[in-house]
Amino acid sequence: MIKLKPSVKLDSLPPYLFTRINQLKLEAYAKKLDVIDLSMGNPDLPTPSHIVDCLCETVKHHTKTHRYPQAKGMPKFRKAVAEWMGRRFGVDLDYNSEILTLIGSKEGIAHLCMSYLNPGDYVLVCDPAYPVHFNGVILAGGKVHSMPLLEENNFLPDFTKIPEKTAKKAKIMLLNYPNNPTAAFALDPNFWKEAIRFCKKYNILLISDNAYSEITFGDTVCHSIFEFPGAKDVALEFHSFSKTFNMAGWRVGWVCGAKQLLYPLEKFKSFLDYGVPTFIQLAAVAALNGSQQCVKEQAAVYEKRMRKMVDGLNKIGWKTNYTLGTMYVWASLPEKLKKEGSLSVAERLLKETGVVVSPGVGFGQNGEGYVRISLVTHDKRFHDALLRLKNFTKNG
Repeated sequence: MIKLKPSVKLDSLPPYLFTRINQLKLEAYAKKLDVIDLSMGNPDLPTPSHIVDCLCETVKHHTKTHRYPQAKGMPKFRKAVAEWMGRRFGVDLDYNSEILTLIGSKEGIAHLCMSYLNPGDYVLVCDPAYPVHFNGVILAGGKVHSMPLLEENNFLPDFTKIPEKTAKKAKIMLLNYPNNPTAAFALDPNFWKEAIRFCKKYNILLISDNAYSEITFGDTVCHSIFEFPGAKDVALEFHSFSKTFNMAGWRVGWVCGAKQLLYPLEKFKSFLDYGVPTFIQLAAVAALNGSQQCVKEQAAVYEKRMRKMVDGLNKIGWKTNYTLGTMYVWASLPEKLKKEGSLSVAERLLKETGVVVSPGVGFGQNGEGYVRISLVTHDKRFHDALLRLKNFTKNG
């Protein structure tokens, strides 16, 4: 067997802690342990039937959709996105030049980093963050400057704490609200206006990862960054079908913004992939153009689960709060478990009880002391999960 070292960039990635959790999960299944998996943000609710029907009809009767797709995305899809953005946020986008189809927003964010960054370029990344926000930077040869998300600041970054020297060197800022993993929201327009001002001042590309914009509870309505003046001069916004329409395995999303800011990613992808299959794009059109009642109904399911989980966690000493949306609960470890560390707690919890959660440290150093719990199992299973957590906490 030949011996080759991987690239320096790949070697420089931090250990992917979720790989360890997944391995333990497989071992638990092999031992016939009753596993309750609350780790990955992988929706358990089915894709709405009208979207599935559209896919099946298209694949069966329109064989031309089996061929290579347009890398940029078919005009019909991009037009549906532009119209949806207009209805939902009141923003005006040119579907010909200001929308790019993605194989999911995770792919798009990673490739955006590769299309913009040179070795040593700085990127301002929230900590904790969705892992591709920092891993994508590292794979592109960039350097991460962490913006701490602290509970006392409602898990929002403080732009005044970014050193002037770092701001001048930064090329990209990544924001994600509603947030994964903390489930925090940025509903104050002043937050977004300040982010836009900051990025204009320092010539920084501002990325808004808006994957959870539609998973909101009650009367909560979140923003698109393009609702605020000047955003098109500095920003791109990413959206995904994974959470909004329970299409995680379909791998489709989009990024939108000014043509000049989109072009490097469009060019990069044209050399690298063939885009999203046409039949999936057409099903995504059905999702955008159809009734959005299914989205409201699934949000109501997540809200019910969230309230049950938060109430139960607080009773057993896992401090957390009700959220305004997303499919996550960001829970603080009880004091007696904090010294052990979130990874060790998550590993032991899985081995001893079969409950799988994501260790907070896997999202960044400021995630230590927390775990992320995904609300992705049948409602009846939350009672069992809380009972196991209660016994685990009691036994230490």
